[in-house]
Amino acid sequence: MPNKNNLLIITSALPYANGPLHFGHLLEHIQTDIWVRTNRALNKECIYICASDAHGTPIMLKAEEENIQPEKLIEEITEIQKKSLINFNIKHDNYYTTHSKENRVFSELIFNSADKKGLIIRKKIKQLYDDSKGLFLADRYVQGECPKCGAKDQYGDNCEVCGATYEATELLNPKSIFTGNKPSVKESEHLFFDVGSCSENLKKWISDTDLQSAVKNKIQEWFVDGLKPWDISRDAPYFGFKIPGYEDKYFYVWLDAPIGYIASLENYLKKKNINKDSRELWGEQSDTEIYHFIGKDIMNFHTLFWPCMLETAGFKKPTNVFIHGFMTLNGKKMSKSKKNFLLVDDYLQVLQPDFIRYYLASKLSSGVDDLDMDLNDFQKKVNTDLIGKFINIASRSQGFLKKDSNMLGEVLDNEIIDEFINEKDNIFNLFTAREYSKALKEIMLLADKANQYIDLNKPWELNKEEVNSIEVKKIASTAINLFRILNLYLEPVIPETSEKIKNYLKSNQSLDNLKNNLVNHQLEIFKPLLLRIEDSEIAKLAEISQNG
Repeated sequence: MPNKNNLLIITSALPYANGPLHFGHLLEHIQTDIWVRTNRALNKECIYICASDAHGTPIMLKAEEENIQPEKLIEEITEIQKKSLINFNIKHDNYYTTHSKENRVFSELIFNSADKKGLIIRKKIKQLYDDSKGLFLADRYVQGECPKCGAKDQYGDNCEVCGATYEATELLNPKSIFTGNKPSVKESEHLFFDVGSCSENLKKWISDTDLQSAVKNKIQEWFVDGLKPWDISRDAPYFGFKIPGYEDKYFYVWLDAPIGYIASLENYLKKKNINKDSRELWGEQSDTEIYHFIGKDIMNFHTLFWPCMLETAGFKKPTNVFIHGFMTLNGKKMSKSKKNFLLVDDYLQVLQPDFIRYYLASKLSSGVDDLDMDLNDFQKKVNTDLIGKFINIASRSQGFLKKDSNMLGEVLDNEIIDEFINEKDNIFNLFTAREYSKALKEIMLLADKANQYIDLNKPWELNKEEVNSIEVKKIASTAINLFRILNLYLEPVIPETSEKIKNYLKSNQSLDNLKNNLVNHQLEIFKPLLLRIEDSEIAKLAEISQNG
């Protein structure tokens, strides 16, 4: 858990700049955004940064396909991605691009620092080459069987089944994804980062860091046979940064991609005219805390290569790396070819963002297990929790205030209100521990109690006689205040809805004034704050996903 007074730099993994975002991206960015909002609600200073991952062969080929320059492609895609994330109320402080002058500077800095320390090894390697395409095959452009576990259809850098990393030439029965042909092998001199020389310091960082137990166990496996030198160069043709001192050599995208976090921070500081630079905030001696949210498929880059790169140039290693599992749709892997795929913008054609934010949060824990989005379960969960339990508190209470022009009373049932307020630390400790599903269960238990309070006191019965008017107003006013408290607890998860509720309550409260009950307070006229998800809307989402 973050220390009280430190700055938190928080990142999500960088979406690749060759197309719109899908639900796998959304899972991670929602998870991160909730954590950022949680820490800010607790008055911690956070800088949430991200960028589009803009280098590599795929970008070059996509630009060729669309007959535009790569720079134009990544500019367009970056803007599309930024807009999509904003539409889901994901609020980065800076969403930049790895194809930037800042990133070039820091990439060259880290490379030169490593080179001066003798950590850059030059040696000739054999590479797979598609003779028909006239292209060295990047890891993503060759498929075969994993040399460790034998899993089929694995790419040329790591296995999604067993997590092994390897060279593309180690794949069994390799084939080019462009032509389906077996690639030839060509020799070329490449540059390698001697990760093995960092082994002892990496082991200490891993031991001292509160990584998830499953993550620590997986990382330990990579040390068994020793850490191999990491190939950080690629041959032309390639879109990226040229390596200083080399004519036709480029930095491998995975070298400059994580450095994009630092570049995005540097760009943010300049734009905000903050009189600090990223080396000061991210330096080894700083008290800044650095947190990365990533998927388990890129665990090795963030827990082995990245800390080693940072150490080489005098940057601070991550305080923690939070790793999540993959996301499936209706129990199956998301795939366009298998007609089981959903883009984030397609979802927004049908439903509002807070519904999916709530649903994903209700299934997220601090573990690395995969998460399934079942559309029918999604509908049931949202309708039951957000509409049937939470919004229902206000909708069934305010009617008893109408004759008093929606004015809350000055007398409340303080015992139950105090009970709700006293749950704040428990709930926000769960949020900061990334146990979102547990936090929401606690909140919904309170929502149940609020509804039970109304049921037990039966204001509809009391309201039949004028003599009970003060008691009826007390019950309704208490219920509205319980609703107010729950709204503040849910705000990191459903920020757009929470803002609507604050407008309805005519109260812009935060956790800091959680105990300030609304008494003798005018409310807006109640209007439906959320509408149930209809069967027709779920059917529409299913249709979109099946069309890929």
